[in-house]
Amino acid sequence: MRFLTRSLLGLFLAAVSVSALVYAGATLVGAIQSRAEEAGGRGGEARERVFTVRAVTVTPGQVEPVLSAFGEVRSQRTLELRAPVGGQIIELGEGVEDGAEVTAGQVLFRVDPADAEAALAIAQSDLARAEAELREAERALTLAAEDVAATQAQFDLRARALERRVGLTERGVATEAALEESELAVASARQALVGRKQAQASAEARADQAATALDRQKITVSEAARRLADTTVRAGISGTLADVALVEGRLVNTSEQLARIIDPAALEVSVRVSTAQYLRLIDEDGRLRDAGAQVALEVAGYEISSPGRLVRASATVATGQSGREVFVELANPRGFRPGDFVTVRLSEPALDRVALLPARAITAGGEVLVIGEDNRLSARPARVLRRQGDDVIVEVGTLAGAEIVREVGPMLGAGILVRPLRQNAEGQIQPDEPEMVMLDPERRARLIAQVEGNARMPEQVRARLITQLSQDSVPAQTLERLENGGGPRQGG
Repeated sequence: MRFLTRSLLGLFLAAVSVSALVYAGATLVGAIQSRAEEAGGRGGEARERVFTVRAVTVTPGQVEPVLSAFGEVRSQRTLELRAPVGGQIIELGEGVEDGAEVTAGQVLFRVDPADAEAALAIAQSDLARAEAELREAERALTLAAEDVAATQAQFDLRARALERRVGLTERGVATEAALEESELAVASARQALVGRKQAQASAEARADQAATALDRQKITVSEAARRLADTTVRAGISGTLADVALVEGRLVNTSEQLARIIDPAALEVSVRVSTAQYLRLIDEDGRLRDAGAQVALEVAGYEISSPGRLVRASATVATGQSGREVFVELANPRGFRPGDFVTVRLSEPALDRVALLPARAITAGGEVLVIGEDNRLSARPARVLRRQGDDVIVEVGTLAGAEIVREVGPMLGAGILVRPLRQNAEGQIQPDEPEMVMLDPERRARLIAQVEGNARMPEQVRARLITQLSQDSVPAQTLERLENGGGPRQGG
């Protein structure tokens, strides 16, 4: 009897267990079906993905391209300071050091003038001797002239005496011997006169030589005085000292470079551009255009800038170089120094019927993505005329007025559905107006009940949604979120 009772109890418990399992399975299946019905049968549908993009309108206009290049600042006026004479530096000017400002005529240093002073004294002594020699030669010339005059008078006197003797001899008063004596006297006087004239010529030559020697000696004295003045070196121009190698007591050689003076107000930039860029800077006659420029130097996060102007181009191309070298004159060189590596932006002639677009709006294939009326993308070719920084200049053509994607990403392409974000005149993003849907009373009541029955929803969100649903029209996006799973789960 006990065995039968236990067997019946075991069968009962087994039946209860099987019934519990069947009920649990039925409950699970019901819950799954309820969830599927709540989802509205969306399990097998795939929704099209919509990408949000920034849009820009292609507007034709006139754009002035800017040619960017790198250049080096250099000085138009640089004076090398060299020692005119050799010797020991005995004095330095006040404030003569690297980076010091000097003015034209300022004393920079002095070289020991002892040798130059001795040379000048010797030259002056030789000059005095040359002057004395000239005076003596002039006196000798005067005496020689007087001697010639006296000899000439004697010759004239003997010539007249000879004429008288000839007359007396013809009348038979004088003898032939007396006539011959007079003729010999005249010949002797003529010979003496020739000798005196030769002496006068020698005196004139001596005077000329003395005058020439005096002139040469004056030149020697002037040169010695100049060399003495060269012992004091002054600044030839106003500017800033650089590469100073001056120390008091140092021995310097003639023509040794000791420093440089750089005029900081006369600076220019040497810029090397490609041949294609150079062709855009010249006119039809091959001359450089009167182009403006902007020169910038970035230093520790700060930027020093100056306007400039394109002034000339190099006449030759250096060996191993390419392109062309042009020079930009700085209008405001304050803060720049020779040797600075700067960025130069040259203005090119303006282009018509073009548009300035972000460089990221152009695809790798040289196309832009145009946003159609149905917000789908289509690809169109775009001709890029210039690239400058993060922007490009494109030829407008058929793109005039078209709305294109501002930044092309890897997921975008022709046929993609997008939601464009447009910018206003201030450059701010304009949000799209939400699509509003009118609700009938039955649908509004059902949605409000769905929101009120969702216990997982925060109270503030629930109140905001109920307020929106109480209006005549509700944003379509809100309705879609609620009807596609945003409400409370039923049957569970």
